[in-house]
Amino acid sequence: MHVTADLHIHSCLSPCGSLEMSPKRIAAEAAARHIEMMAITDHNSCRNAPAFEECCNRQGIVPLFGMEVTSIEEAHVVCIFEDTPGALDFGEYIESRLPEVRGSSRMGGDQVYVDAEENILGQVNKLLIAATDISIDQIVTMVHERNGLVFPAHIDRPAFSIVMQLGFLPELPYDAVECVNPSCDIDTLGLPIITNSDAHYPEDIASRPSVYQMDTPTFNGLRSALSRQRSR
Repeated sequence: MHVTADLHIHSCLSPCGSLEMSPKRIAAEAAARHIEMMAITDHNSCRNAPAFEECCNRQGIVPLFGMEVTSIEEAHVVCIFEDTPGALDFGEYIESRLPEVRGSSRMGGDQVYVDAEENILGQVNKLLIAATDISIDQIVTMVHERNGLVFPAHIDRPAFSIVMQLGFLPELPYDAVECVNPSCDIDTLGLPIITNSDAHYPEDIASRPSVYQMDTPTFNGLRSALSRQRSR
């Protein structure tokens, strides 16, 4: 079966995301645009994963859970997990590796996490757009040790991409690479090239989805689909 997925979306937890991007709003917009599988990937935190799971289930969307981690090289790496507990556990660890810089409206948004009905549960004090002290290769290893999927974000974008920061794509066991333009001329090492919206505002949701051939619309189905693409 073919499954249309958007695996890189920011909620109101991300300091650069709109406060309109509650999990409830994200799920409703995605359902209206025929998204069947979706991942929430806020900057360096997974605190909106529980509400996202509930809202996606209401809309009949398969939810996946993760974050866009900023490495010590200041490159963005998307990490995705099968369930909320796994994402929250890794998210807690990633937050602990952020510098003690406090967020503020001058440096970013409000960084709020909410419940499924858009009630604010709390606010993250650390600045979530800061870089962790973890290298790219360490991130890839840790995600795979936790049975997750990992891919470098928007490698053809001139901001916070691995290629922009390092000048090339290091040979690491990513599960895919994300490009804004799927025909980009960067050497992607024979890995699957995927596109996602990287939405920060409601109107951007599902703007660049990918379609995967899966036996079942599940996390493991996605893993198998990427593995088949990689073996070609």
